[in-house]
Amino acid sequence: MTPSTILLLIIFYFGILFYISHAVSKKDSGNDAFFKANKNSRWYLVAFGMIGTALSGVTFISVPGEVGAPSGEQFKYFQFVLGNAIGFVIIAKVLLPLYYRMNLTSIYGYIEQRLGIYSYKTAATIFLISRTIGSSFRLYLVVIVLQRYVFDFYGIPFAFTVLISLALIFAYTYRGGLKTIIITDTLQTFFLVSSVFLTIFFICSSLNLNIFEAFEEVKNSNYSKVFFFDDFVSSKFHFVKQILGGIFVTIAMVGLDQDLMQKNLSCKNIGEAQKNMFTFTGIFVLINIFFLSVGALLYIYANKNGIEVPTDLVTGKPRTDLLFPEIAFHHLALIPSVIFLLGLTAATFATTDSALTALTTSFCVDFLGMDKAENVNKPNVVRTRHFVHIAFSFLMFLVIVFFNAINDSSVVGMIFRVASYTYGPLLGLYCFGLFLKSKTVKDKFVPIICFLSPAVTFLISENSKALFFGYVFDNELIIVNGLITFLGLLLISKNATSTTRF
Repeated sequence: MTPSTILLLIIFYFGILFYISHAVSKKDSGNDAFFKANKNSRWYLVAFGMIGTALSGVTFISVPGEVGAPSGEQFKYFQFVLGNAIGFVIIAKVLLPLYYRMNLTSIYGYIEQRLGIYSYKTAATIFLISRTIGSSFRLYLVVIVLQRYVFDFYGIPFAFTVLISLALIFAYTYRGGLKTIIITDTLQTFFLVSSVFLTIFFICSSLNLNIFEAFEEVKNSNYSKVFFFDDFVSSKFHFVKQILGGIFVTIAMVGLDQDLMQKNLSCKNIGEAQKNMFTFTGIFVLINIFFLSVGALLYIYANKNGIEVPTDLVTGKPRTDLLFPEIAFHHLALIPSVIFLLGLTAATFATTDSALTALTTSFCVDFLGMDKAENVNKPNVVRTRHFVHIAFSFLMFLVIVFFNAINDSSVVGMIFRVASYTYGPLLGLYCFGLFLKSKTVKDKFVPIICFLSPAVTFLISENSKALFFGYVFDNELIIVNGLITFLGLLLISKNATSTTRF
């Protein structure tokens, strides 16, 4: 597929999103629609749309690419996905009822009522930092693909590609916010899911395999090992590490994250929100099986056709993230290329538009108090919200440009590694609030604890082999971070004068 064809498809795709945004926001572009979609979202639309938000372009490209990585990852990611599923169930049964009972717009309002104003602002700040970094990483991966296969052809610099991408996302989300995103993410998830199944179909056709033969090919290949039980101490892939990491990363990155919880809180009641979460969990597990299968088929196809993993143009090192686009754009026919592009674009922008809306919501509610009844739809308040939205778009631009200057590894590993440091304090804060209801904290000291905890966690991780007889941490590092925060809060705790129960 030529760069011009790819560019025309992207323009057409965004034209659809702009049309939806205009149709939705012309009826209501106030803060209540932006923050909570007027509390009237259909649970099945939220469940389906959340797939696109949760997966992102990282899952679309990096997960299939890692199946054949030199480190021998194969299907080990599915262990992490099973941990995710357990985490989603915990969120549905423990956190969602709490949020609905308190009628929250920002989930960090719980921390304010339970621990105090400094703790509340700290939790909100941690989210803003975590989501900005995480979403920037996700968008970065896809901008790399667009840059390599489209914009380099026109001589457009990387920074300008990033700016265009964020400007387009801002343009279709700044008015309708969550109300728009519920609709656009449903459409984008449809493109994402369709592209996965169609990609499998086209690769199987290219390999002259039917679906059953393809299943056997993957099963008998060197890429299909799922469960790793060897060497618990020094292997990052061990089943227990992956399951525990999956559970706690999910609780932190989904249940304690304004982005995905904002969609759940837009449902009419707790019953519909829980139906949404359980449905989403089932689809999430299933779709990841297919992503891993795509990865195995890509490597089988590459081996049979003598295709090598593309190298990074700067470092010269192999980039498994680029194998999928390399095959889709240069070795398959036009229709499979179009399918891939639609899926990649949908996965990425469904994540980024949602993140920008959540970041704007959190800052406007947690720091500017825009959810208060007297402020909700004042014209100057809506205008301020627009400026906040622009500011976060620009901040993500700066983070992506910076990350492009230093990154030389697979993005999926980097995202969850960073999450272990940034989301860990949130895990500790909520665990303290939920499990030690008879205690409160010296509120002013909470920010110190929450910002020291990741530093201590980093030192432990870097020296874990010496400290713990060769033990190597993976995503379960977030548990250590949360535990350090929890113990730090315990040190500055005191008995509550009156027990607050939520």
